[in-house]
Amino acid sequence: MAAVVRGGAAAKLGALLSRLDSAHLPVHVTPGVQQMLEIASSSVPFPASLVLRQLLSPAVADKVLALLGQRGQALYPLLHNTVNVTVIQGGEHVGVTPAKIIATVLAGLLPGCSPEDLFAELRPIVGDEVELVVTRVGEISPERPDMGFYDTLCDILPEADPQGVPVPLLFTTPTDARHFARLGIQTYGFRPMNLPPEVDLAKLAHAADERIPVEALEFGAAAIYRVPQRFGE
Repeated sequence: MAAVVRGGAAAKLGALLSRLDSAHLPVHVTPGVQQMLEIASSSVPFPASLVLRQLLSPAVADKVLALLGQRGQALYPLLHNTVNVTVIQGGEHVGVTPAKIIATVLAGLLPGCSPEDLFAELRPIVGDEVELVVTRVGEISPERPDMGFYDTLCDILPEADPQGVPVPLLFTTPTDARHFARLGIQTYGFRPMNLPPEVDLAKLAHAADERIPVEALEFGAAAIYRVPQRFGE
């Protein structure tokens, strides 16, 4: 028979994972997201306009996100630093209770935030007994990126679609832009596609039959063709 071990590393990890799963890190309205929400809220009718404006207030943003359901989950990482436990290591033999367990966390930092800022937000959640260590750091985005070419892109879209409203977007997944950033190169995610209402890009992207309508491809190619033309003006 084996002795019962209570309050060990595994039990503490379980409680920690539960706290991380239910915790909400502080709301940060970065300049890019503020511009995005302001433009979007001024371009949609009431009550959607009011809902988007409420996201600009850290005091009520989390409540609004909860009311939005799945849409709120998509907007959540635009306003918070995020952490997701991806790897757990502990114990070497079935008959030995581990004294230490290592949980590897994938963190998403908002522009302008550092690992130290994230640690300060996590400490009240994880407690003083947990050691926080940075194992790898990607490119940290500045709070205010160089958007010198943004206005030019905004001019191109209404020319291609007079009813279109250019809106900046903080992308929540890594892109190759982080590699160019190390060389001091500012990149722009510009993928104009005039999609019909019945096409759900979220369901088609990275699917086995990933595709867009031919008309959307032609629309995008024509808009992108104007970019190098304007660059030298």
